[in-house]
Amino acid sequence: MSDEIQQHVDKAYAYAKTFCDEGHVADYIPALAEVDPLKFGMAVALPNGDYCCAGDGDEAFSIQSVSKVFTLALALKCLDDTIWDAVGREPSGSSFNSIVQLETECGKPRNPLINAGAIATTDRLINGGSAEDVVAQILTFMQQRAADPTVYIDDRVATSEAGSGARNRSLAHFMSAFGNLKHPVETSLSAYFCQCALAMSCRQLARAGLFLAFGGKDPVSGERVISAEHCRQINAVMLACGHYDNSGEFAFRVGMPGKSGVGGGILTIAPGRGAIAVWSPGLNQAGTSFVGSIALEHFTRAIGWSIFE
Repeated sequence: MSDEIQQHVDKAYAYAKTFCDEGHVADYIPALAEVDPLKFGMAVALPNGDYCCAGDGDEAFSIQSVSKVFTLALALKCLDDTIWDAVGREPSGSSFNSIVQLETECGKPRNPLINAGAIATTDRLINGGSAEDVVAQILTFMQQRAADPTVYIDDRVATSEAGSGARNRSLAHFMSAFGNLKHPVETSLSAYFCQCALAMSCRQLARAGLFLAFGGKDPVSGERVISAEHCRQINAVMLACGHYDNSGEFAFRVGMPGKSGVGGGILTIAPGRGAIAVWSPGLNQAGTSFVGSIALEHFTRAIGWSIFE
């Protein structure tokens, strides 16, 4: 079976690679502006512990907003459903850093996968502690999920994010004004910038997401990571909200729950089958990897892993 999947990965990679000169890197974050736009990797993690990889699948990159999925999982694990007091579960229909809806909806973000929602989620996860403590907690969680202690936080990217984070500060101050942050703005943002600066390869990222494909249980280690109900919730939010105002198009073309990041990574979940991660830094207008989306659409159609099959 792994050989057949590898063939599909190779074909999707070869097809999508022809589009690598399209899309634009996230140049509003200085550290990301320097990434080679021609980089492209792909990896599939399978429940028996096998991997199918192609291209730059073992090169670490900044996962950016893909981290929001794991912070949500950790928040649900630690805080249970009280996290939904801070964030909603509806698609935003707006860009990932939009401030418009916060005013009309009294400082409660539409969902935990937009920037405002992720900041609110991280704020709740701090839970009276320090930013440093929750960053260490998030990093340990990611290393455990990836089964790899080399997963790290790129301090240079975190510093770059903090230096160019005026919009995120605006979002945080706006939520704070409505009483929807429990900690000082800079405390919550410090942790948020660090989580976005997690550096992982496609192989590590796919492995980390594997528990979401099997009802919250890691199929390789047998560990119960989160409850089956919380896993269902996360996958539902990913499908509806994982790509901002491009979420409907992604569901239409790829047909799997997924989460993109402006570093060019996308994590997708094939329930009962495995997890797929792609990375290509060139983004479409919605902030989703241009080449990565093409690769995932080609792979999903060829192998029949859409949840709508």
